[in-house]
Amino acid sequence: MNRREFIAALSAAAAAGVGVLAAPGAFAQSPTTTATSLYKRLLILVELKGANDGLNTFVPYADPAYYALRPTIGIKRDQVLQLNDKFGLHPALDLLMPMWAKGELAAVTGLGYPQPNLSHFRSIEIWDTASNANDYLAEGWLARAFATVAPPKSFVADGIAVGGGDLGPLANGSRALSIASTEAFVRQAKLADPHGRASNKALQHILRLEGEAQSAALNIDPKVTLKTEFPTHAFGQQVKTAMQVVAASPGVAALRVGLGSFDTHQGQPGTQQTLLKQLAEGINAIRQASIELGRWQDTAIVTYCEFGRRAKENQSNGTDHGTANTQFVIGGGVKGGLYGSHPSLTQLSGDGNLLFTTDYRALYSTLLTQWWGFSGAQSEKVLAGKYAPLSLFS
Repeated sequence: MNRREFIAALSAAAAAGVGVLAAPGAFAQSPTTTATSLYKRLLILVELKGANDGLNTFVPYADPAYYALRPTIGIKRDQVLQLNDKFGLHPALDLLMPMWAKGELAAVTGLGYPQPNLSHFRSIEIWDTASNANDYLAEGWLARAFATVAPPKSFVADGIAVGGGDLGPLANGSRALSIASTEAFVRQAKLADPHGRASNKALQHILRLEGEAQSAALNIDPKVTLKTEFPTHAFGQQVKTAMQVVAASPGVAALRVGLGSFDTHQGQPGTQQTLLKQLAEGINAIRQASIELGRWQDTAIVTYCEFGRRAKENQSNGTDHGTANTQFVIGGGVKGGLYGSHPSLTQLSGDGNLLFTTDYRALYSTLLTQWWGFSGAQSEKVLAGKYAPLSLFS
């Protein structure tokens, strides 16, 4: 099926009132052997859409250059939640401090790649596919991981993107689903025709995928409830859906949720304050639900976004598109602390951006080898290269 046929078939399905979405190639038979034990550990990716400002999230408050670059929007020293004598968190992330104290929160600084692309669309494509700046790959990096070592067929899906139609790192080739809520997913899946009855071959293909999605829906019990209280904002409801899938299904290897937009060219302080507070509330809810389910030691929450923001504030009380960034890894099995080397604030690129110190694929390599137990060779196959993993997990 070519792209035109697929779009035509998808439009026909939408016209029929079917809302289930699956990737082209989803539910295809994996060519590799299932390795059940690898996926006992759950990965939850949190995309900070629009590119969160890392310097005002993981704050180098002891560096005079930080306040010289950001005289207006810099987080005041007496407001920073201090992690050590050099770095601290934005005050809106106060719910993460108990996790830091327990050694469950790691910050990985200086993540980036050579020849960074500052386009939102292209840069998130690079992060989703784990490609070089000039390479264009069809499959997401998780899709390639699941093609290399297949999750158990008993799982409801290899991966699920919650809250939107974009499959991101799960795109193309994986047994992936995109759902808005467990209730809506089960309700809509009942509308699908599991037999793929249609004269048009393209529509047959779509209906067949929907039938397989319907089978997946049968393995989710939407009536399962958790005692954990979830935030009422949109991100909190995504988190609720994600944890309902964990609670009410036979398993899933990876989940992705998203929060944003962090594209703060103007009026950054208020917008980022609101979004980071929602981020902390959502992560705290994941932790509480995971503890309730007895899964906290087997759950890793990882933030990511397309790039960081420029080091120097702009004239609109905001920041423009930048490069290197700090991301968080949180979980019961995480060895909390600071990882990587923070970029210098006095040695910037010609356009005023931070110089990355750790290739972002080192984080992916860590998740593949240390979290899921891929061999080095399998990780290199997925990432098309060798990236030294970080010692993030106990």
